[in-house]
Amino acid sequence: MTAPTPPKDPMRGVHVQGQSTEPLSKSQSTWLNVSESLLNSPLWDNPISKGLLGLIALALAYSVMSSPLSLVSQSVLGLVTVLVIFFLRKIPGRFTTIVMICFSLLMSVRYIWWRMNDTLGFETPLETFFGYALAGAEFYAFVVLVIAYFQTAWPLERKPVPLPKNNQLWPTVDVFITTFNEPLDVVRQSVFSAKSLDWPADKLKVYLLDDGRRDEFRKFCFEAGINYITRENNTHAKAGNLNNALRQTKGEFVAVFDCDHIPARSFLQVCMGWFVKDKNLAMLQTPHVFFSPDPFEKNLETYLRMPNESELFYGIVQDGNDLWNATMFCGSCAIMRRAPLMEIGGVATETVTEDAHTSLKLSRAGYNTCYLKVPQAAGLSTESLSAHVRQRIRWARGLAQIARLDNPFVGAGLSLGQRICYFSSMLHFFYGLPRLIFLTAPLAYVFFGARLFQADAYSIMAYALPSLIVASITNSRVQGKFRYSFWNEVYESVLAWYILLPVVGALLRPSSGGFNVTAKGGVIERSYFDWGISRPYLFLLAGNLAGIVMGLSDFITGAENDYPTLFFNMFWILYNVLILCASLAVASETRQIRANPRVAAWLPASLKLNDGKVITCHTDDFSAQGLGLSIPANLVLEKDTRISVSLYRGTDEAAFPAVVTFCGRGRLGVRFEGLTLEQETELTGMTFSRADAWISTWGQKQQDKPLTAFKLIVTIGRRGFKQLLRNIFHTVFPPRADKAP
Repeated sequence: MTAPTPPKDPMRGVHVQGQSTEPLSKSQSTWLNVSESLLNSPLWDNPISKGLLGLIALALAYSVMSSPLSLVSQSVLGLVTVLVIFFLRKIPGRFTTIVMICFSLLMSVRYIWWRMNDTLGFETPLETFFGYALAGAEFYAFVVLVIAYFQTAWPLERKPVPLPKNNQLWPTVDVFITTFNEPLDVVRQSVFSAKSLDWPADKLKVYLLDDGRRDEFRKFCFEAGINYITRENNTHAKAGNLNNALRQTKGEFVAVFDCDHIPARSFLQVCMGWFVKDKNLAMLQTPHVFFSPDPFEKNLETYLRMPNESELFYGIVQDGNDLWNATMFCGSCAIMRRAPLMEIGGVATETVTEDAHTSLKLSRAGYNTCYLKVPQAAGLSTESLSAHVRQRIRWARGLAQIARLDNPFVGAGLSLGQRICYFSSMLHFFYGLPRLIFLTAPLAYVFFGARLFQADAYSIMAYALPSLIVASITNSRVQGKFRYSFWNEVYESVLAWYILLPVVGALLRPSSGGFNVTAKGGVIERSYFDWGISRPYLFLLAGNLAGIVMGLSDFITGAENDYPTLFFNMFWILYNVLILCASLAVASETRQIRANPRVAAWLPASLKLNDGKVITCHTDDFSAQGLGLSIPANLVLEKDTRISVSLYRGTDEAAFPAVVTFCGRGRLGVRFEGLTLEQETELTGMTFSRADAWISTWGQKQQDKPLTAFKLIVTIGRRGFKQLLRNIFHTVFPPRADKAP
């Protein structure tokens, strides 16, 4: 039977990253041609010319960035720079992006130079304490900005390399699927998909590494026809689990997946070509894609509307790291060459982020790593904010441990680019204290009159505003498809308090802290407000609201005679209130009753009814347990009717027994029933592990629009504040049992 044809879309599969699909004007086209010609000039390949140009650039940069200007001149420079950036942001091309980064660095260096040289002459101990704390937080943000530009200015955008046509020349691969306490339902799909990988059967072995030592898992592996490995203890957690399996297997390569990550059938064929081409390549990482919403997306209702928290790292940071041969192993959806891995002693066990540390060790040993930005697997996000926080605490603690035990700036074996990229990943998780300082700094002025800038409000705005505006627009340009404006501050505010102490503890005592497994595949049976996890935001919000009251009181009574400085701090406090209210909205956990999330997807399908009639249709979504289908509006099926559903992949067709769960208005829901293991494997191949399953959706969001992003933050902040008031009311006046919803 012929599968239904999907709707035609002239832009399907067409995507030019960071560029508009609108036609270019004549001036834009000329600029693009000139900039690309400059980039491709042979001048850049001459070491002497490169060195000379570098010295000239540094001299000019130092002169421009450090030259003292009058307040009027600085204001004019800032205004002109902002106008130039607004003009450049509409011109496509990588050269334009580099120019924008240079302007951003110009204004940021001028600001930080002025800040550190002209604004730190404090008069009281209180001002000295708060003032240097704020200056330190700003310097941290400046360093992070500079390194981020270094990482992301020129992403490598590596493409797959074809394998030899003779598959007998392909290497042997062991697939490791790690599990500890996850339910079997979560693991099954990954196993079925791993079994279906397009790779010669005699060169592929699949292993389930069960650190939970569960008999039902052993039995399932026997029935599914894969290998089962366990051990007597859980020493070194996941790293120990992997090392135990490495000692018992022999494949030339090892593909590693967390048990909730489902690989596409094409995973090995897409990725392994680079290992054949580069004999010194030790590790290849692919993106982590999630087919269920994380707590931010779920609780803020932004799923599929905007990039999730992890997309910035996998969308552009890893791609930028790849340029410097500094791709980080992320624990799953990756392939490693066995020989180099064994040479460094296996997966690193010294820290709780065994993955990042392993890639650092491989780089120190002189091996190459690479990143292939082609989604070839997808998994489950954390279900609750508390689980999400625990996961990020482990990451923060582990990277702080690496910074203390194996700092990339110390020791041999790394290039300067590698040192900077690895250091950047560690430096990122030190944002806890700076973020808390930014959320409280203006309160020092309204409560205690402490001037954290020894400068007037006009000077602050002349230096700070151009720096902030230009950096915001430039970052929007660089990372706009993977992180929207202002959202970084919401993410950091939610996590800041919780990662602060673990990071400090790991620096002081790097051996402290254990590995915690992130729970996956659970449900949230009822909506609730997480008072425990939100406690830090509540204190911060209360302090900032009190600051608004104090500032308004000073304004009304005339107790403050420096109104520009008061307005500056009040505006800062209002912005903090907005970010904190958005953070509180994340703590309002919404109900999640499905343990098996549904994935939105248009897939050709057909129904075979009991009378032999065949209905052509298509899916709207799928899960491991059932399908949502679009059917002819006049088709009516009774609930619990048994039917056969066929799905298609190219010319292949697979039929599955199912039961109708609902029918109405051209929509049909079915639940699979009585599937054999072979049918479950087939179903996974038709749905989760399709080669194109995640390519059409991941990284395809609209380019960031800062004003639109800010409006969304305002909407979510308002909702978060309303939710807080409602939950306070229900806590003080709990609803009667007979009135509860």
